[in-house]
Amino acid sequence: MKAMVFAAGMGTRLRPLTDSMPKALVQVAGKPLLQHTIEKLKASGFNELVINVHHFADRIIDFVRANDSFGIRIEFSDESEKLLNTGGGIKRASWFFNDGQPFLIHNVDILSNIDLPELVKQHRESNSVATLVCSERETSRYLLFDGADRLRGWVNEKTGEVKSPVAHRDPSRYRKLAFSGIHLLQPSLFEQMEKMGDTFSIIDFYIQHCDEVVITPYAPEGMQTIDVGKPEALPAAEAFLNRSKSIP
Repeated sequence: MKAMVFAAGMGTRLRPLTDSMPKALVQVAGKPLLQHTIEKLKASGFNELVINVHHFADRIIDFVRANDSFGIRIEFSDESEKLLNTGGGIKRASWFFNDGQPFLIHNVDILSNIDLPELVKQHRESNSVATLVCSERETSRYLLFDGADRLRGWVNEKTGEVKSPVAHRDPSRYRKLAFSGIHLLQPSLFEQMEKMGDTFSIIDFYIQHCDEVVITPYAPEGMQTIDVGKPEALPAAEAFLNRSKSIP
């Protein structure tokens, strides 16, 4: 299977570490975040990856090549000239997903205990064009899902901002879930992406089209995720990985 790793971000929340290295190469428990992500994907059956690069792009490419691409096919989607946001990044890499099969998107700064083969299984058994890995953790920004588990909108509870088709503007009607930065989608969505510009948010894209296509959550009990977005998250991330190693 194929997957894309988002590694192009500036990593501003991880400064000062990212003043001298890309976020993808920040180490946790003795390995760069990118290596943790690649190894998890490889162990879960993903053997063809594309990584988008921007900040210290050459260092990411050199790291992957120095490790012989970890024994799988790894390509790069170059965003050196301009960051394309999440949706634009996927659109730029559309050439890679040419086999008609669903593919995974995984943020490089997310560590989790998610069962990726089970995510793929559920997605294939559904009629969803995108399955978004979510949880019920507390945050200020939530995706909104109806009783049939279809995406209907997004809300920022701190600011009161709501993004949704007009028919679904009342957040209180919906189940609120936090997005994890991991999602599985069908290449058929590239047709709608052609109507977008070069730079756009994938969440905004999902919300814009959620009345036209089926987009559902995957929120299994017991799933844990760590967003390694800030220096203070590094100790928790290391503890999480050490706990994971001790589980048979």
